[in-house]
Amino acid sequence: MSVELQFQAILEDTPDEKWKAIFQQFWPGYRAWFLRSGVAGRPTYLECRQALRTYMPELIPIWEKLIALTGGGDVEARFLSLWCPPAYIAGCSQGVWFDPHAQEEPILLRNYDFAPVLLEGNLLNTRWVNQRVMAMSDCLWGALDGVNEAGVSASLSFGGRTITGTGFGIPLVLRYVLEMAQNTEEAVAILKRVPVHMTYNVTLLDRNGDWRTVFVSPDRETEVVKRHAVTNYQHQIEWPQHATATLSYERLNFLEQVLTHSTHSSQVVQGLLTKPLYQDAWLRGYGTLYTAIYRPVSQRVELYWPQQLWPQSFEQFTEEQHTIILVAQADPMLYSAP
Repeated sequence: MSVELQFQAILEDTPDEKWKAIFQQFWPGYRAWFLRSGVAGRPTYLECRQALRTYMPELIPIWEKLIALTGGGDVEARFLSLWCPPAYIAGCSQGVWFDPHAQEEPILLRNYDFAPVLLEGNLLNTRWVNQRVMAMSDCLWGALDGVNEAGVSASLSFGGRTITGTGFGIPLVLRYVLEMAQNTEEAVAILKRVPVHMTYNVTLLDRNGDWRTVFVSPDRETEVVKRHAVTNYQHQIEWPQHATATLSYERLNFLEQVLTHSTHSSQVVQGLLTKPLYQDAWLRGYGTLYTAIYRPVSQRVELYWPQQLWPQSFEQFTEEQHTIILVAQADPMLYSAP
């Protein structure tokens, strides 16, 4: 089997016609997801606005601009707040790697594993609040992973629990981190302060080499750990069926070996494009859709697929589209460093 994915890089300092086009493309699907339990099951506009004002007030001007671009609808505004949204469950592996020979800068790395039909595939380069941010978009203005002008990189993964609570969808929280944080310490402070509606792992790396993994949950204290690799559980597996289906334990063991024994970032990339880290269960909703390498010192990101590389940076950002064909096979053909 094979799947076709569309990726594009978009440069737009403040939300305008390019963002509006993204909204028009993806809104029907998001609307159905948001209202799947009925409109009465979602927080009101005033509740959403109050939550943003309380926890992420700097985002309100952008939120209002986005609402205006959508036509000012009530459902659109409530969705865009990402306050208490429906459950959001993905796969993903992520970590940080330091060159043992100190020749290369530290990197934040991740495999994004999800259903192809739910992928936005947009790498947005924006200046929405205080600084430029380059991030893979989700939920129209949230972030799956990214880096900012200050040299803070961040990535999220599902934390392996089905419990939901009162809080924001994690993509908007990660967006807020990238918009506001100047270093890992500030990013951690944000994650401790802003509530989330499900359990996630967030990995952080800044240009000074300071890194943390943060475990966030709606019903537990935020926990900061020095865990250089994570997949889809925290201290222990709490959803065995999900862990088994997504090979969460096997992926973590393999990723730890890759990070421990790699002497060049190209070896890290090859490890990420190798099973079990690289998954082809796209039809079941957790195939690898892209591999990302963030280099916060040089403010670059490299997106990888088997035999394909797409580099971008703040300094040399090219607006373009990529069509990616992923083919399931016993052993994916790896990217080879030049």
